Amino acid sequence: MLTLDHLAVVAPSLAEGIAHVRASLDLDIPEGGRHREMGTRNHLLRLGDALFLEVIAVDPEAPPPGRPRWFGLDDAAAVRADWEAGRRLRAFVARTHDLDGLLGRHPDLFGQAARMSRGDLAWRFALRDDGSLPGDGLLPCPMDWGPAGSPARAMPDLGARLTHFRAEHPEPSKATALYGAIGLSEAPEIRPGPALRFTAEIATPAGPRTLS
Repeated sequence: MLTLDHLAVVAPSLAEGIAHVRASLDLDIPEGGRHREMGTRNHLLRLGDALFLEVIAVDPEAPPPGRPRWFGLDDAAAVRADWEAGRRLRAFVARTHDLDGLLGRHPDLFGQAARMSRGDLAWRFALRDDGSLPGDGLLPCPMDWGPAGSPARAMPDLGARLTHFRAEHPEPSKATALYGAIGLSEAPEIRPGPALRFTAEIATPAGPRTLS
């Protein structure tokens, strides 16, 4: 089974991503760290006991990783185009305890598992050969935290909680079928729309807010 693990704002720069979350949620999202294997950096916001929001961007101070970065971040023009189009909440990640089995059943969708790290944390994450998002972002990026489980509980709690997660898609029935085929629980609600677009409803100390 795949379970919703975290949402991802894929930003042209970390500063732009942080500013977008601040403008949307009225919260300053705390720093996460650097991913040595991917040459990226993030900030993280706890949304529950095992759920969080990630703002991720290329780390300009890191050396090139020697392979395509995750979340399609090497395609700077596409990241910028999505950003300007308002598709800023661009991806989501789902965790599983059977990552190898999932990848064996769907090798064309998710790619292969690679070991990742951030500070003292280590996990396995599925990466497509070209670094692109599965299903152009409709599908989750699968991962396995290992025995330690989600790090969300160790994150500062600013009182933000995810209340609803939805996606617009031109073929809602196709999207729903794909989620069923991969065994995704806590899938986003699918609504018809001209293009893929995610929206998260988040309760904050200042009241309900929307992030997209």
